[in-house]
Amino acid sequence: MLPLLHKNSTFGFKTREMRILLLGEFSNLHWTLACGLRALGHEVVVASSGDQFKSYQRDIALTRSSGSVLGTIKYLGDVFFHFSSFKGFDVVQIINPCFLDLKAGRIRFAFEYLKRHNGKVFLGAFGDDYFWLKACLDKQVFRYSEFDIPERDTMLRNAQKLKDEWISTEKEDLNKYIADKSDGIIACLYEYFVAYQPFFEEKLAYIPAPIHTDEILFVQRGVHLPGINFFIGIQKARSEWKGTDVMLRALLRAQAKYPEQCFVKKAESVPYAEYVTLMDGSDIILDQLYSYTPAMNALTAMAQGLVVVGGGEPENYEIIGETELRPIINVLPSEEEVYRQLEKIILEKEKIPELSQQSRLYVERHHHYLKVARQYIDFWTK
Repeated sequence: MLPLLHKNSTFGFKTREMRILLLGEFSNLHWTLACGLRALGHEVVVASSGDQFKSYQRDIALTRSSGSVLGTIKYLGDVFFHFSSFKGFDVVQIINPCFLDLKAGRIRFAFEYLKRHNGKVFLGAFGDDYFWLKACLDKQVFRYSEFDIPERDTMLRNAQKLKDEWISTEKEDLNKYIADKSDGIIACLYEYFVAYQPFFEEKLAYIPAPIHTDEILFVQRGVHLPGINFFIGIQKARSEWKGTDVMLRALLRAQAKYPEQCFVKKAESVPYAEYVTLMDGSDIILDQLYSYTPAMNALTAMAQGLVVVGGGEPENYEIIGETELRPIINVLPSEEEVYRQLEKIILEKEKIPELSQQSRLYVERHHHYLKVARQYIDFWTK
C-alpha cells in the first residue's frame, strides 16, 4: 500500500502520513505532541503509565499497580500483550531510557524488540538519566544544579538516591546503549541538550516542549486586583527535589509580611486536570527552583497568562533565539533570592499585566504544538 499524502492547511505543504508510537510520559509532553502530529495528518499511538498519579491522557495504559509479585506478573502481561502490536511504526519515540517500569535488562530487551520491528527509534532526553546526572556531577557544565547548590555543603537526598540509581549501575549501561543504538536523540530543555551534546552532537536535536495553546484560554493577570494570587504545586515525594520546599518557605514569609497583598494557593500531589483547574485564577506560579528553563507545567501556566517565578536563565533564551521577550522571573536557588524576587513583585505589581502578555506570546512563538510537531517530523525524517 502506497503512503498517503496529507495536505496541511496550516503550513501549506504535503507530508507523507506516518505511523508514530510515543512510548512513556513525563509532564504531558507526548500526549500534547500527539495532538500536533494528528492535526498534521499522522497516525499516532501514545502508550504510557500516565506518569502515575498525574494521570495524563494516553491511548494505551501501561501502569504498574504495585511492586508485588502479582503486580509484576500483571504488568509484564500487559507489556507483552501490547508490545505484540508495537510493530510496523515509521517512528517510535521513547520518553527516557527507563521507558517501562522494569529492570534495566528487561527494558533493553524491549528496546531491541522495538528496533527490530519498526522503522526508526528515537530517545527522548526529557528527564532524569545518566547523561544529565553526569553533567550535574561534573560541576563544569552548570553554575548550579540539584547536585551542586551554592551555600549548601551536601546534595539533596533525592540527588544522592538518583546518583546511586544511575552512576556505575545497569541503568547507566542501559542509557549508554540506547543512546548509541537510537536513530536520534531529542532534548526538550537546555539542561538535557548540553548534557548529551559532547557525546552525540551529530544525532542530537533541541526541540521545545509542545503546548496546545489552541485549547488554553489566555486571561491577562494582575489587572484590577487589590493583591496578588500566588500558586505553587507540590509533589510530596519530590518537593525538595523540585525546590518547592524552599520556594514555599519564601512565599509564606512574603505572605506574613504582606498579608493584604499576597494570597497563596497550594496544590499537593493532584491529577493533572485538577492541577490546571486549581492554577486558574492565580497571577503568579512558582515552579522548578533548580531549572534553567521552563518545563511543561510552567509553560502551560504561561499560556494561561500566569507569570512564572522559576527557571529563566540567559541560556534558555539563547537556545531558542529569543532576543525580545523576558517574561520569566528568574531566581537563583536560595530562599533569600526567592523571597527578594517575590517582594519585588509585590511592590511592583503594576508590571504583572505586561509580563502576563509576554508569557502568552512567548509560548505561542516557541512552543505552539503544531510548530513543535513540525520540528519533530523534520528531525525524524531528515
